[in-house]
Amino acid sequence: MTHDLVTALRPLLTAEACAEAHFSGTEPGDLEQAVWLRLLERLDAEDPPLDPEQWLRRAVRSEVRRTRRRHRLERPYAGEPVDDQDPDPEQLALTAARGRALREAVRRLPGRCPRLMEALLSPEDLTYREIAGELGISQGSLGPERSRCLGCLRRLLSPEVAAR
Repeated sequence: MTHDLVTALRPLLTAEACAEAHFSGTEPGDLEQAVWLRLLERLDAEDPPLDPEQWLRRAVRSEVRRTRRRHRLERPYAGEPVDDQDPDPEQLALTAARGRALREAVRRLPGRCPRLMEALLSPEDLTYREIAGELGISQGSLGPERSRCLGCLRRLLSPEVAAR
């Protein structure tokens, strides 16, 4: 009997699910599956519907209302949680490429600028006093020298940045 009922209701359920799915924001197949599940649960409880066609139409509409309610109450994530502590491989590659381009441009700077910029970019985070001592210049001339070197570096990098 169950097989005959399922076979008889299949075209009606397909048509009803296709007609209602558009308004519920769900796929017709998902809607069909939910209604089939409700019907099979009812048949397992030995409580077959008296008017299967009418029951099926009501079940489809009930699932549509349930789906709308669920969509209204559920809030999607804004995206995957960002883990700032662990950059992805693409970010690591881009950061490394920018670092290489910067160091290459620093090597092309005139005069004392390459040594000064390398000292400023050092991972040891040197103080102005340490940098001045390392370069053999006064601490007071370090600021103006740094400004000139940064201006040269800006001019060197601007064509490369514009080309990208």
